[in-house]
Amino acid sequence: MRAAVALAALALAGCEGGGDPVESALREAAAANHAAVTKETVVDPAPAADPDAAVVTRLLTAETQALAAAETALAAASDPAVRRLAAASRDAHRARIAELEAWRPTE
Repeated sequence: MRAAVALAALALAGCEGGGDPVESALREAAAANHAAVTKETVVDPAPAADPDAAVVTRLLTAETQALAAAETALAAASDPAVRRLAAASRDAHRARIAELEAWRPTE
């Protein structure tokens, strides 16, 4: 949770602009990731037969997107503190994805 808050703070701080190359790289990576995810995300307007499975599916989508953002940040960052935050975020999202996938009912 602390890592997610720290990454969110970094993202918000990046909105101000500035000359920090790490902030610039994070903004660019987030924008590229958002563009890629937006293209690939499909929203199903039909109501789900199983609301729990629908929630898990939405959470998996969100966690997968967050994992991609953390991996992009890790690849782009050069500051050791930012890399540690990105790595912690990546690991947390991987764990949540595994937990959600384990819950998802088999079809």
